[in-house]
Amino acid sequence: MTTLQPPVAAEARPAPPPARRDRRSWTGWGFIGPFVAVFALVFLAPIAYSIYLSLFRDQLIGGTTFVGLDNYEQALQDDRFWAALGRVSLFLCVQVPIMLGIALLVALALDSGRLYGKGFFRITIFLPYAVPAVVATLMWGFMYGTKYGLVGDINGAFGVSLPDPLSSDLVLASIGNIVTWEFVGYNMLIFYSALRVIPNSLYEAAEIDGAGQIRVITAIKLPAIRGALVIATIFSIIGSFQLFNEPNILRPLARNALTTDYTPNFYTYSLSFNGQQHNYSATVAIIMGLITMAIAYVVQLRGMRKGA
Repeated sequence: MTTLQPPVAAEARPAPPPARRDRRSWTGWGFIGPFVAVFALVFLAPIAYSIYLSLFRDQLIGGTTFVGLDNYEQALQDDRFWAALGRVSLFLCVQVPIMLGIALLVALALDSGRLYGKGFFRITIFLPYAVPAVVATLMWGFMYGTKYGLVGDINGAFGVSLPDPLSSDLVLASIGNIVTWEFVGYNMLIFYSALRVIPNSLYEAAEIDGAGQIRVITAIKLPAIRGALVIATIFSIIGSFQLFNEPNILRPLARNALTTDYTPNFYTYSLSFNGQQHNYSATVAIIMGLITMAIAYVVQLRGMRKGA
C-alpha cells in the first residue's frame, strides 16, 4: 500500500537586489527621456513663458509692471479681437462642413470600386496638399486678380464684369476656397484609410440581406469611420482658429479687405511684431488656445458619446 506524499512547496524565488530594481525602473525613463525633454522644451516651456508674459505690461512710467489678469480683462473687452474671432467662427461653420463633405464623398467614391482610374484620381486629389501653403495662396491670389489675373483676363476676353474675389464681401469665401483646395486631399486620405480597414464580412452580410449601396454607406461605412470623422473635424477646427498664412499673404493684394486684425492669429502677430505689445499678444494667444481646446474637447466628447 502506497502512501501519498504531500506536495513539495515550490522554492521561493529570491527577490532581486535593490540595485537591479533601481536599474529596471530607470530603463523606461531612458527610452522616453529624450521625448519628454524635447516636449518640455518646445511645447511646455513656450506655454509657460507666454503665461508669464501675459501677467505683465510695458508702461511708459515704471517699465514692465506686474498687472495680474488686467490683460485678460482688456482682451475680453477688445472689439477687434471679438470681430476677428467672429470671422474665423463663420469660416469654421461654413468652410469645414463643405471641405469634409467633399472629402467624404471622394473617399466613398474611391472605396466603392466602381470608379475607373482610382489610383489616378486618388493622387490627383491629394496632390494639392503637397503644394506649400505659401505657393498655393500666391497662385490663387494671382488667379483672383481683376487687373492682371485670371478674373481680369476673363473680364477682358468676354466683356463681362465678374465680382472681385478679393473684395471685402468675398475675401473670406475666397480664402475658404483656397483652404478647401489645399486640404480636401488630406482629409480624403484619412477617410479612405479608415474605409479600407472595414472587414469584408460586413459587406458580405449586407449583400446577403439585400442591402443597397446607400444602406451600406449609412449602416456600415459611416458608423465604422466615425472616429476618423471626429479626428478630421478636430484638426479642421484647430486649423480654422489658426488661420494666418492665407490672409497674411493675400493682404498686399487686398489691403482694404484684409486688415491686420482680420483673424486672431493675424492680430496677435501684428500686436507682437508691429505694435511691440508682446504681453498683450501673449494674452490673446492664450485665450485663443483655451477657446480652441474647449471646442475641440466638446467635439471629441460628442463623437465618443455617439460612438458608444
